[in-house]
Amino acid sequence: MSPPCRVQATGGFVLLAVWFALACGWEPLATILGAAALHELGHWAVLRLLGAKVTGFRLSVLGAELETDSRRLSYGGELAAVLAGPAANLLAALALTALGKGRWPAAVGANLVLCIFNLLPIRPLDGGRALYLLAAWAGGPGTGETAVRWSGTVTAAVLAAALGCVIWRTGGSLWLLPALCAGVYWGVSPWCSGPRA
Repeated sequence: MSPPCRVQATGGFVLLAVWFALACGWEPLATILGAAALHELGHWAVLRLLGAKVTGFRLSVLGAELETDSRRLSYGGELAAVLAGPAANLLAALALTALGKGRWPAAVGANLVLCIFNLLPIRPLDGGRALYLLAAWAGGPGTGETAVRWSGTVTAAVLAAALGCVIWRTGGSLWLLPALCAGVYWGVSPWCSGPRA
């Protein structure tokens, strides 16, 4: 009998969700959480289809993360599971656009933003993992690690500079400051830690 899937929500996630709901309302929060749930459902469905076990689900300030035992997956199988989350968001946005005829712009936008954001080539996002898998598949784990370090550093630096510019030009925004800090962290952290599996 397999152990049950552990579900964890960190205190930081709860505080961020409550803060967002108080500042923006519960409806936008529900829309964003719905898009995030659909994203994780895309990952989960492909993992299950490929026979990988999901051992945990964690909600943190940086988003949701499925903990899996993917040792049996090939590079191609793991790549399919990684890209399934953004694909689920893209399909949802297209379906809502086609069926809604403009009735659900917030849901379409939330799904598109989540899709595009997660495809950035920065670890721990799906785009960073996908880049690692493609490069490791082609040239081995060392090549994958180098590709992710460089692409993550450059992408994070560009995003941090852009967010810093937006904060300066608009007179500051508390919502952009955590993203700026995360961008700087993601840009620096790959160089401070060893290779990740």
